[in-house]
Amino acid sequence: MLVRNIYDTPMKPVDMPGVKGAMMAVMVGRGDGAPNFALRHFTVAPGGNTPRHSHDYEHEVFVVEGTGTVMLDGEERPIKAGDVIYVPADKEHQFRCTGRGVGIRFLCLVPVSRNCGEVTPGSG
Repeated sequence: MLVRNIYDTPMKPVDMPGVKGAMMAVMVGRGDGAPNFALRHFTVAPGGNTPRHSHDYEHEVFVVEGTGTVMLDGEERPIKAGDVIYVPADKEHQFRCTGRGVGIRFLCLVPVSRNCGEVTPGSG
């Protein structure tokens, strides 16, 4: 069994081109023995963003706190705490924090293996 708190787990900067003010921690993943999925915790500072990118695996996102936007396949929509976002495989996407003074915090679920069988980056 694993019990880990999102507020106590050290975060690391997201190291990808186009990132501004985004941090991530793997809450549970391959390194913890999870055979199918990894749960990641992201924060994005006010005015910050994740990279605009796509990949060959889906992910599901739950917004824990804050406000922002998600750009998904060319369409930008507002998001807030309590929202759930489904990002299909191969769809370009990006998360931005539009809140003032408070960043956006979200949990992101990804498979530990890509559709082509390779390890999913950031799956721990």
